[in-house]
Parts: sequence; structure tokens; C-alpha cells
Amino acid sequence: MSIVKINALTVPQEQREVLEKRFAARAGTVESADGFEWFELLKPLEGTDQYLVYTRWRDEAAFQAWMEGPMKAAHQGGGSEGGAEGGERPKPAATGSTVWTFEVVQQAPPKQA
Repeated sequence: MSIVKINALTVPQEQREVLEKRFAARAGTVESADGFEWFELLKPLEGTDQYLVYTRWRDEAAFQAWMEGPMKAAHQGGGSEGGAEGGERPKPAATGSTVWTFEVVQQAPPKQA
């Protein structure tokens, strides 16, 4: 079964719009990565200042290949992840990050009527 990676990003209220715009403008390389299955950016509505970045992968090896390749290049200035053109990279919108890993052990699609 697939694995899920959830990156919990602590984002102060004044940086929420910045974070959302950066994700909207991201390079989009994850969608074409081998083994990639799904992406969602989850915005908190109440009770927390953490956004959740949800990605689903065929297996851990596919995730690690993406991390060591396209993602690493994008975050080192090799991609267009919201960096300033020809200048310094912008200050991060998040003040903290924790990555959780889960294995999908059960799943169910919606029932057809």
C-alpha cells in the first residue's frame, strides 16, 4: 500500500497569505514525479496555526527519490519555489516544520449510487 507524508508547517497569521501564494506558484514538479499519487495543502480553520502539506506516494523509495532530486534542487534555488529573481531567497513563511509518515493500511472510495 501507499505511504503518506504530512508536513505540519507552523505559520503565523500574518504569513498565511504568503504561504498560500508560494504554494500556488510552486514549480509543480511533484505532480510528475515517479510514484507520486496525491498532493493537498490543508489550511487550518480553527484551533491551530499549522498548515498540513499532504502527499501520497507509491512507496518510501519514490518519496526519497523525489526528495533527493527535484525537491532538493527546488529548495536550493534550482527551481521556482517563490524565490526572488536573481536575488536572495525570501524569508520562510513557516516558523517550524514537522514531517509525519504513515502507511495506508485501509482505504475506501465513495460508494456509487
